[in-house]
Amino acid sequence: MIIRQMHVNEADKIRQIDRSEQIDRIYKMNGGQLETVPMGHECPTWDEEHTDEMVNRFRCELEQGGTAYGAFDGEVLAGFGVLGHRFRGRNQDQLQVDLMYVSRPYRRQGLATRIMNELSRVAKERGASYLYISSTETESAVGFYRANGGNLTEEVDEELYQQEPEDIHMLKKL
Repeated sequence: MIIRQMHVNEADKIRQIDRSEQIDRIYKMNGGQLETVPMGHECPTWDEEHTDEMVNRFRCELEQGGTAYGAFDGEVLAGFGVLGHRFRGRNQDQLQVDLMYVSRPYRRQGLATRIMNELSRVAKERGASYLYISSTETESAVGFYRANGGNLTEEVDEELYQQEPEDIHMLKKL
């Protein structure tokens, strides 16, 4: 498995990602605390419309100066992460983890952690003090970010909150 920087002309490789997942629990914020909510359903992979949105989001972020890293099994994209281009936060010292996905057959092998380490390194090189994480509310995603240094933040980015009000917002100190 090779982890390497991805380029804008590789955006269509995202179509190879199997985003499907069995979701047993999600988290919700309740009075500043995480609350566990049972779910018990199978989340399918992206449909064509959602895949097109992800490809365009990837492409747009990289064209504006964002950075992407992918995990490749030969020519197959097993997972990827995107570091946003724009500084955020009161002190303008945060860069967002914009996208982070690993295909179902490749999960639990450390790929997302390796990608996260690359995004953290690049963010630090760009002068960021924190990664801003707007995590989907699934137990697996929140657990991953927390295991990789993410902590709940009280300073929620309003723009990102408006886009995904159910997300769990975290910061990772670099």
